[in-house]
Amino acid sequence: MAQSILIKDTTREEREEIVRKALACSEGCENCTGCQLGVGDAFEMYRPYIDGKKEIRDINMEYNARYNIH
Repeated sequence: MAQSILIKDTTREEREEIVRKALACSEGCENCTGCQLGVGDAFEMYRPYIDGKKEIRDINMEYNARYNIH
């Protein structure tokens, strides 16, 4: 069974690691597409999740709505 990534089920450190792994941030900006996607620093896009203020799904839905992605 997959581990929950919900804010209520994770610590700040776990959320930071979840984002870092998902974005492959250990490789540096040259492997990131954040700027090409119009978000700039993709890690900063997920800062509200890391800080426990907004779930990943909500951030993604807002991004998709802003850029009309379905």
